[in-house]
Amino acid sequence: MGKNLTGGNGKICSPQGNEHSIPITEFFEELNVDENGLSEQEASSRLKECGANILEETGKESIIKKYLRQFRNLFSILLTVGAILSLIGEYLDPGQGNLYIGIALVGVVILNGTFTFIQEYQAEKTMESFRQLLPPHARVLREGKVRDILASELVVGDIILLEEGDKVPADGRLIETNALKVDNSAITGESEPQLRSLEYTHPNMLESRNMVFSGTLVQSGNGKAIIFGIGHNTQIGSLATLTQQTSGVDTPIRKELNHFIKVISAIAVIMGVIFFILAFFLQNVFLASLIFAIGIIVANVPEGLLPTVTLALSLASRRMASQNALIKQLESVETLGSTTVICADKTGTLTQNRMAVNTLMIGFQCLVLQYSLSSLKKTATQETEESKNKVAAEEIADLGTEGVCITEKPVWDPEKLSSVFIRVAGLCNNAELSESPPGYTGDPTEGALLVFANSIEDIKKLQSDYPRLEEFPFDSRTKRMEVICRTPEGKLEVYLKGAPEVVVKMCSLSLDSEIRKLDENKQQELLDQHLSLAKKGERVIALAYRQIEELKEYTEDFIFLGFVGIVDPPRPEAREAIAKCHTAGIKVVMITGDHPVTAESIAKDVGLANAGNLEIITGDELATLSNADLASRLKNPSIVFARTSPVQKLKIVQLFQAEGEIVTMTGDGVNDAPAIKNADMGVAMGSGTDVAREAADMILLDDNFATIVNAIEEGRTVFDNIKKFIVYIITHTIPEVLPYIAFILFALPLPMPVQLILAIDLGTDMLPALALGEEKGEEDIMKRPPRPRTEKLLTPQVLLTAYGIKGPIEAIAGFFCYFAVLFEGGWNFGEQLANNNLLYMQSITAFFSAVIICQIANVFASRTRFQSVFTLGLFSNRMVLVGIATELIILALIIWNPSANLIFNTHPLDLRYLLFAIPFAILLLGVDELRKYLLRRNVSWVTRYLKW
Repeated sequence: MGKNLTGGNGKICSPQGNEHSIPITEFFEELNVDENGLSEQEASSRLKECGANILEETGKESIIKKYLRQFRNLFSILLTVGAILSLIGEYLDPGQGNLYIGIALVGVVILNGTFTFIQEYQAEKTMESFRQLLPPHARVLREGKVRDILASELVVGDIILLEEGDKVPADGRLIETNALKVDNSAITGESEPQLRSLEYTHPNMLESRNMVFSGTLVQSGNGKAIIFGIGHNTQIGSLATLTQQTSGVDTPIRKELNHFIKVISAIAVIMGVIFFILAFFLQNVFLASLIFAIGIIVANVPEGLLPTVTLALSLASRRMASQNALIKQLESVETLGSTTVICADKTGTLTQNRMAVNTLMIGFQCLVLQYSLSSLKKTATQETEESKNKVAAEEIADLGTEGVCITEKPVWDPEKLSSVFIRVAGLCNNAELSESPPGYTGDPTEGALLVFANSIEDIKKLQSDYPRLEEFPFDSRTKRMEVICRTPEGKLEVYLKGAPEVVVKMCSLSLDSEIRKLDENKQQELLDQHLSLAKKGERVIALAYRQIEELKEYTEDFIFLGFVGIVDPPRPEAREAIAKCHTAGIKVVMITGDHPVTAESIAKDVGLANAGNLEIITGDELATLSNADLASRLKNPSIVFARTSPVQKLKIVQLFQAEGEIVTMTGDGVNDAPAIKNADMGVAMGSGTDVAREAADMILLDDNFATIVNAIEEGRTVFDNIKKFIVYIITHTIPEVLPYIAFILFALPLPMPVQLILAIDLGTDMLPALALGEEKGEEDIMKRPPRPRTEKLLTPQVLLTAYGIKGPIEAIAGFFCYFAVLFEGGWNFGEQLANNNLLYMQSITAFFSAVIICQIANVFASRTRFQSVFTLGLFSNRMVLVGIATELIILALIIWNPSANLIFNTHPLDLRYLLFAIPFAILLLGVDELRKYLLRRNVSWVTRYLKW
């Protein structure tokens, strides 16, 4: 070990294809490594020689393809058709300005596609940066010490440690296994997890059980493997079909956008065709009718929709990231907003995940009795805790149990602890000691036991004196774990830990001051006593052992040693977050593997029982009750699933979904993955397994329930903001379309040519619309019930508000200013004006200006859906002010800049004509404020027709 890679040894970087079949000693020699792993120097040398363990995705869509994809949506197609029609018009009748319209429309398509591409590209980079915050890690043995390194730093010859929930970081050959099962579906397509062994079992490397492969998932057990293939030299690296891992299923918001685009496009096309036919029959001028149809289509297309939606989602995802919630798919942000049920893990999500041993019961005796009411100095918290403990003690006394362990703090007397008790706590354990807080790595429950055992005896020495020979890992179905160790005297002992009701039933004897027989009555007495700890909200673990003759799993004749009560304090912010959920009409469900008594205590501590009677459903009930019975119990606002296995989480999700609920599910373990993936919104803990994080839509960096609630608020805000944007952006459709109708029906000079429509759609309105995407949630955002699954972005209420109220006000303002200019200039009704007529150019400038001024009022009105806009601070969204300033600058340029006059066919006009539009802008704002006021007063007809 430790030799440099020189000469022929350079081939070590590439697998030879026989790694699964050669003898293990020869394998060690070929990789130039021993059982202690590589030295740091050698690992560094191999990293330089072979490169990093990185797998670039092939088949990934190129930037060019992504850019071109932006031009495939219906809006772009409609505008392109409009451009082609304009160019045809120019060909049929040159010099009428159709060429400029065609060029402008092509420019609009390119600008819109480019802007959408930039927004999506930036959003993708944001998502990528989020993934970099949680890079894959690997536990590796180097120089005899276990180290945690980035998976990209793994080299050929490294010895890696694999545990349940890990994603295998590179191809390797196993040198140690403990009931190790691996999901190879990413490589072989086999859905069933495959048991691994140390034997060469098949000529095909993929079928041989002594191998593990990059990208596969450890489903259960643990083991060690020597890496022989990294990066592109792995099995998965050689697959040409590897593509970007994104879901092909459309999210609700994507479906809504597609629906919106289809509806608006259909309206545009139908109106365009109808009025083309109408114009042709009324005026019998094909070319004028064609230009009219183009104007109708362009007026109906909200060009800025897609980039604005992308921006709103991207901004929300960044805000969520700053609050420790990482979204893996941008459009999942909105899905959160429609959540009706949150299924939350207790440990780490509702509690602090700072587990510590708090209470011990040795056999039938309390180890320490630390309860004194005569203490002179006590904090309010201590007094509250003592009060709770006293109540618990009284309740336990009613049960007729003899001993009650109530502690103010963990104070252990080593003399009262048997050495075997410490051995079981420390050796029947897969956690590892760590110098960084909380003092261990691994499962929190096992970590708490390990830290406790290490405080009494040196765990390293125990592990050396009592080497582990066999392990039977914890299983959520059996609720126990066993390890077999060899004692210094050469005897075999099996150490058992698990759920009290399981372990006690496996014991025939108990040990405290002496060994005594454990009959059924004594077993029941122990189970009653363990409730004393459970009632205080403690997770109770039972310990036992026995001496054996052979290596196998045992299920009886154990000697009961005692109970360990482990506390995990509730998160202080959980109570407020749950109350917020209840106010928002969201049902919170707690799922735990703890005893129902423990679960009930924690549920009350975090305020879960405040919404009504607490419904506690156990895993056994979940397995035996009919779906009809379960459905009736699921209607309770406060539900706790106790003694539930992770596998049952999927059933819980499906039960709620069958009732029409939109479910957000949290989890961190391997067995949580199916439920996380099947939930409407899967949430994984940042501290959880690789498997859970892969299945999730969102990752909580702080594992905090309050973070989920904040994310739901963001999701609701996003949907609100998209609706606000839609109402704002489609309002100007009416003052853009009505001029064409007036042009056909009343033979008026066209009040709003295509150039000015485009100036509104892609000029003046773009920044204010984007600014609406930055609005914060309204005061009642978490006081409303979740939006129905069936609620659309484009509803009759949205159309009535935009097309029936705001739009007509803007159109009236435009026509008022338009006619004011015409009549004051001496125009007579029915008189036709040439396009280059000064009076005509001023009149269309006045119409355009009136629409812009009304849109300024509209953007203010659109900042809220229900709340009065005057309750918001003027500077609470500075982007709106920037947008308005931009509108006014563009308006000034179009009115008074000679170059803009030439392009848009406008002409400078007296400022007073602009002032004529201000009363209409005030009217628009006032009418919308009245709508919101009536909504807040719950006026039924307003709620029915104008609530969106």
